[in-house]
Amino acid sequence: MLQYALLGIFIGVSFLAYIIIQGTRAALAWREAAQKGDTKVIRDIVEDALKMWGSQKRPKPVSAEVWRGIQSMQLAGVAPDYVRVSCVAESDYKMLDGRWVEIRNPLQEGVSITAKAADMLFWELPHYRPEHIQIDIYTDYRDDDGRTRRECIMTTQAAREDAKDLDWEEWTADQITDALGAVYNLNETGRPMPIAPLTPPETAETPEEIEAKLAEATA
Repeated sequence: MLQYALLGIFIGVSFLAYIIIQGTRAALAWREAAQKGDTKVIRDIVEDALKMWGSQKRPKPVSAEVWRGIQSMQLAGVAPDYVRVSCVAESDYKMLDGRWVEIRNPLQEGVSITAKAADMLFWELPHYRPEHIQIDIYTDYRDDDGRTRRECIMTTQAAREDAKDLDWEEWTADQITDALGAVYNLNETGRPMPIAPLTPPETAETPEEIEAKLAEATA
């Protein structure tokens, strides 16, 4: 009986080792392909990470409004060394004296979302480290006829080389986004105004363009 038990343990350990080795090989293959600039692999890596973050429980240090913005993140473009995402920011309201009062406007939330998103995109993507990122923050505006439109209110293009010099633990979100070169526009009352996102590099492709190329290659 003992020899059968030992045999079972040996088979189980061997199977587990095989799974680990195969997983390691797959991870190395993804990392190598991403380093070579395979935009399909980069797209898959980023989209998988966004799905993972979208299902994660909110970290305690992060506010609910900021985490909601992180979980709204959508991939908008990739290049061999570049990732562009789009996020949605909303006002933060609290009930005071029986009425809802805006505590933080969409731009203020967008600043915090941008700082957190930059941190995650630079340092937390598996198998891939982009040298450049772009984060566009959108919010909803209501027209006079009641229809809602979504407009960009903040856009940031940042380089890893610059991000390395920031104190991500001690600096505020405003300090981080200012250092990364965030662009926005305020009206005379201090409200965020719609702006055009910064132009991505010519080599950047949207997920749809990558998918279309793959379809043409396999047609």
